[in-house]
Amino acid sequence: MYKNDKVIRRYSEPFKLKILDELTTGKLNKYQLGKLYGIAPTTINEWIRKYNRKDLMNTRIKVETKDEITRIKALQKEIKQLKQLLLKKDLDALVLDSYLEVAAEQLGYKSVTELKKKLNI
Repeated sequence: MYKNDKVIRRYSEPFKLKILDELTTGKLNKYQLGKLYGIAPTTINEWIRKYNRKDLMNTRIKVETKDEITRIKALQKEIKQLKQLLLKKDLDALVLDSYLEVAAEQLGYKSVTELKKKLNI
């Protein structure tokens, strides 16, 4: 056997379902089943996803106070306002550049840069 050879394990469908059934009973958790059968808990998680057994997935519950929720909403509102202000500023700068281009052309300057030098902008 070569140094880089790995043992690749393939599990049968009945075996996978047996593991999920044992997990359903609640007597053993993923880590205990993994140790017992020599399977990584991540492999068991893949089987849970494969067989769409969301009831066996870990669930996260985020507990927030009313103050936290209020603060998050206020920050989201502020972010929205700042994005709108930034967009307005960008549009204003674009309009100004357009005005300068038209003015430079009508006043006979070769470029906007030349007009800006003349006006000290």
